[in-house]
Amino acid sequence: MLKEETGAKTLSPKEVRNILNADNKEIVDLCRQAAILPKKNAKGQTYFSYDEVKHLREIQAQKALNLPVEKNTSAVAGILTSIRNMEMTLSDKIAKVIDEKLEGMDEVVVELIRCKTDNETLKQKIIDLNKEVYQLKNDLNSYKHVGLGLYKKKERHVWE
Repeated sequence: MLKEETGAKTLSPKEVRNILNADNKEIVDLCRQAAILPKKNAKGQTYFSYDEVKHLREIQAQKALNLPVEKNTSAVAGILTSIRNMEMTLSDKIAKVIDEKLEGMDEVVVELIRCKTDNETLKQKIIDLNKEVYQLKNDLNSYKHVGLGLYKKKERHVWE
């Protein structure tokens, strides 16, 4: 995850070693006591959040003063951090899936509008053709067969 994606500053293991002035073994021990699991970004690189390093520093200070380390608060902090990370991961994945599903919807809407317009145009053509068929039938019915393949147009009476 990038710093912008997590919304918090992230630190590399090297930066954590410099801040805590400790080697990897001591950092692993502090992580166990604080119930903190280092996270990995998309490239597989380990990183810590600023809050986690702050918590590790507090535990290191308690350890240096030979104070008992409060495992309950560190466990809760670790759980909260894990939940926040899961929430962000889930929301990112859901947003990605929704974006992928809606990606082609613009083209579908445009095609639907085009089809509706074509449908209305065809309905109007059908209406016009029905009128023309009606007129042609009336014209055809105005002729009377007189024999030998000859037809005579009937006189129409216009009643006023």
